Amino acid sequence: MLVLLHLFALFLLVLLGFYVFVADPRQRSNQTFAAFILFLALWTTKDLVFWNFHDEAFGEGWWVAASFIIAMLMQFALSVFAWVFPENARTPRKRAAVLFAPGLILIPTALFGLLWTRVGFENGAFYIELSPLAYLFVAYVYFVYFFGTGVLYTKYRRFKRTQMGQQVGAILWAVVITGVLKTFANIILPYFDDYRLLPYSSIFVLPGVIIYAYAISNFRLFSLQTALDQFRLFPLTYKVALSIASVAIFSFFVFQVPIAWWAFRNGMDFEAWRKYLVFSVVSALVPNLLLLLLIVRTVSRPLQRITVAAVSVTEGNYGTEADLRKSNDEIGLLADSFNEMSRKMAADIEKLRSMNDQLLRSDRLAAIGTLAAGVAHEVNNPLAAISSMVQMLEREARSNGNDIEQHALILEQIDRIKRVTKDLTDFARLRPAAKTRTDINEVIRSSIRLAAFDAEFQKLELELHLAEDMPEVFADADQLQQVFLNLFLNARDAMQGKGLLRVATMVSGGKVVAKVSDTGSGMTESAQRHVFDPFFTTKPAGRGTGLGLAVCYGIVTAHGGTIDISESGPRGTTFAVSLPIDTK
Repeated sequence: MLVLLHLFALFLLVLLGFYVFVADPRQRSNQTFAAFILFLALWTTKDLVFWNFHDEAFGEGWWVAASFIIAMLMQFALSVFAWVFPENARTPRKRAAVLFAPGLILIPTALFGLLWTRVGFENGAFYIELSPLAYLFVAYVYFVYFFGTGVLYTKYRRFKRTQMGQQVGAILWAVVITGVLKTFANIILPYFDDYRLLPYSSIFVLPGVIIYAYAISNFRLFSLQTALDQFRLFPLTYKVALSIASVAIFSFFVFQVPIAWWAFRNGMDFEAWRKYLVFSVVSALVPNLLLLLLIVRTVSRPLQRITVAAVSVTEGNYGTEADLRKSNDEIGLLADSFNEMSRKMAADIEKLRSMNDQLLRSDRLAAIGTLAAGVAHEVNNPLAAISSMVQMLEREARSNGNDIEQHALILEQIDRIKRVTKDLTDFARLRPAAKTRTDINEVIRSSIRLAAFDAEFQKLELELHLAEDMPEVFADADQLQQVFLNLFLNARDAMQGKGLLRVATMVSGGKVVAKVSDTGSGMTESAQRHVFDPFFTTKPAGRGTGLGLAVCYGIVTAHGGTIDISESGPRGTTFAVSLPIDTK
């Protein structure tokens, strides 16, 4: 019965220490708790060996020395915990050195057997006689115990009525309960030569340890929510520990027990031990290979795939993803984060490429605009003189009754050249926009009224979907009117006077968006790439200069907005104009 209690206590201690430590290995309080549990586990192990498998050949002195030393180390761990919890503070090294310095003298006294004069078993009953130095050792251990308890009590008063105060208060209860039970079993009763509870002293620490762990885990130990959280995020450490424990248990029952029965069935002689040792070594290879396979499958293979994907990204294959089976551990989170990062990197680089294309286009537009201004100036002056001379010739011919058809053709071609130079001048003009708070819906309505004077435009079907309560934009209404009028007339030409023109406004992504859609024949991919370039046009010769959309692009970008083709296909084209909302 006693051996089962010791095994249960040892198992529970290891489980609690591992659970609390893995929950947050970087937290100093969790590290100190794990150290405290380690000393308790050593205490339980020595009791397990001594009280259940006592061997007279080894004597009893080792147990007494281990008891004194481990008791001191546990109080050291308690004091360190009191310093670091709950603020995750650093241990004051100088104070710790002063407090723990006597241990450098007292530990050797235990190792050399100076703390007792007589120890052993008499008529099956345990007895021990301590030296005066042992009482000094015990007094020092209790001094460290009360010191750590006092530090915790001071922090409890500081954090009272807070979550941290409740945690410290619970730990104080755990320390007091453990101290009282251990004192009663290890000090008070043995002082009166009653050693009946001494073998159970390691069991008495369990209530305090459970409260201790419960408080450190912020009162979430054994809670349903904590179990669900651990199931959702199953740390890699848990998986490795579970794999090792499973393989160890599997190996013990499947290999070690049968081998031990087979080897020792006829007695424990030299040949039996030889059989047991040889076949134990052989049987250990199978579980070790199984354990290696589990670790490779859990750790090595996923990390290798993530590494290959990372190398591929560094070689320029942006968007590469690590192909892993979905898992709820750190490697699974790492893979998901890496894949998300790779996808965002690919999207960002594509966005940068698009921005670079826009910058190149803007630079090209600026250069062409400067050139266009000079060309228009140089052409307009001769054209004005030629136009005046042709008009004089036309008046003379009309007064003489001559045919003036050739004169009319000349004037028509001059007007055409003037339109080109006017578009060039408008395109190159750098006059500052007269920006005011502007209602985009009103600009669209006024543009439609102007376009309605065109006979071909009147033949189109018109659908308006203008959102109500649209936020205003800070813009030049005349320039925006020029943009929309140009888009409307381009839609008219694309539909050749027959089709549906749809205009819609909305708010999207913190911007005002206006979409102009037609039901024309659409554009090719090549045309879409060059549609905003100066002098590019899909219209027949003589029907357009190729500067209208370039002017629109310059106006919209000067307002901090964007203009692009949101969709184009056999059923028509949609231009989207986005402008920032006025926040002034």
